[in-house]
Amino acid sequence: MIPPYLIDFSLQDLPLVETDVIVVGSGIAGLYTAIQASRHQRVMLISKKSLFESNTRYAQGGIAAVIAEDDSPDYHLQDTLIAGAGLCAEEAVHALVHEGPDGVRQLMQMGAEFDQVNGELALTMEGAHSHRRILHAHGDATGYEIVRALAEYVKTCSNITLWDDHFAIDLVTIDEECRGVLVQRPDGERVYVTGKATVLCTGGGGQLYRYTTNPDVATADGVAMAYRAGAVIQDMEFIQFHPTSLCYPGAPRFLISEAVRGEGAVLRNIKGERFMEQYHHQSELAPRDIVARAIVSEMEKTKSTFVYLDITHESEEQVKTRFPTIYETCLRYGLDLSSDWIPVAPAAHYMMGGVKTDLNGETNINRLFACGETSSTGVHGANRLASNSLSEAIVFGRRIVERINMLAPLTEPAPHLAVDENRHELPIQAVVERRLKLQKVMVRYVGVRRDDPGLKKAMDELHRQIGFFSCRLSRKEEYEFANLLTCAMMVARSANWREESRGAHYREDYPERNDAEWSKHTLLHHKHGITEELIHHV
Repeated sequence: MIPPYLIDFSLQDLPLVETDVIVVGSGIAGLYTAIQASRHQRVMLISKKSLFESNTRYAQGGIAAVIAEDDSPDYHLQDTLIAGAGLCAEEAVHALVHEGPDGVRQLMQMGAEFDQVNGELALTMEGAHSHRRILHAHGDATGYEIVRALAEYVKTCSNITLWDDHFAIDLVTIDEECRGVLVQRPDGERVYVTGKATVLCTGGGGQLYRYTTNPDVATADGVAMAYRAGAVIQDMEFIQFHPTSLCYPGAPRFLISEAVRGEGAVLRNIKGERFMEQYHHQSELAPRDIVARAIVSEMEKTKSTFVYLDITHESEEQVKTRFPTIYETCLRYGLDLSSDWIPVAPAAHYMMGGVKTDLNGETNINRLFACGETSSTGVHGANRLASNSLSEAIVFGRRIVERINMLAPLTEPAPHLAVDENRHELPIQAVVERRLKLQKVMVRYVGVRRDDPGLKKAMDELHRQIGFFSCRLSRKEEYEFANLLTCAMMVARSANWREESRGAHYREDYPERNDAEWSKHTLLHHKHGITEELIHHV
């Protein structure tokens, strides 16, 4: 059994820090939400590493918004619904496509500089989009540019207190109301931060898998914290694997953006043969789940660990200009994007599931909100449309702040709360070994393709680690592993429950989509277990 808290504590014995709004996480969701909230509230922004270490920083392709005259929100909505494979919440998608453009313009007002051509915003195409609507910055460094601009803007906000290198361990909830967060300082001291609203913006969980495009900090902390606190967690089986991450000896699993295929790159197996036409009519621009499974199939057929991405038909100048970060990274490992075929393979990239929220980013726990990849707003359904994630963060960040501004402050002090689970010392096995074993289990049994025997094997293997929650934890790496184990168990359990294939969830033993029986969300709750919610289309 996963306990509601990872540590033993007594609130009366902890230093107390009071604020209005607590924001946990510093990617685009955390930074943008903190900035908006600081206009009328005191904000505590908690980052477990630094402002520049988040999934947002590594986002290359861009941010999707309807800007072009020949495009429309209706087109964007339809593209998103199609990619979401029947599980999108249409009201949430409607908010995204209609409010996203204003959010992008606000990013520009805050200092984000997107690429232009002849004085107009440069728009590119990405997989499963019907129109060019992807804004990008410095070619392929969109996420970094957004984080740079927002981080600089944060420094001008006197109402924001920034805590770098602080770890949010658990939410403090009393009578189904979130009162704040237990935080560990860099020196190991623990404090209780309380406020009238807490917003989880901790990003995704790419580190659930051995091969991921995500940075080391992506350990699904917010989702695990919310689950332990009693929040409803939705659709955890839907993990998006990016089809094209660099797969080369000595190199990290570096993301090769979807935009490279959007600009005409093709996929070839190790025999040099193009193959995507055999799998989907959109070829290389098919939805990510289809491309990822096609690559895995070709790898198996040719007994290879990779396929090639080929954009050598473009000029060297064009490649350097459009994809400078990717070009320079590949060159560092002896690969020239303009003249070499680049070896690629799928890697874990994005969680569609997360903490279930309403249209204002609010969870089933009073005063608790979630934004960005941590949340499950219903925008992405079973398979996120490329470059919708950054748009979602700003649209729902603004909505969250509007709701928080309506909340009354906490007036009564929190009742005394003490937790004592009589925890024992950690066993000898190093946490890094546990983490690697978990990642291998997830890659082997809960990856791009799944089946009942493998998923049950995964659940058994993961459950053997359940004793870790009875240990006395004190370091960041230990908290992260507890969070990874919590979420790994949720992903495996949800994937085993959904006996169909849909979007990013593919079951070899149930290869077809089954709308008659499975047009519903998977819901997980700490006390009530696994339930479902039927889809209601507007």
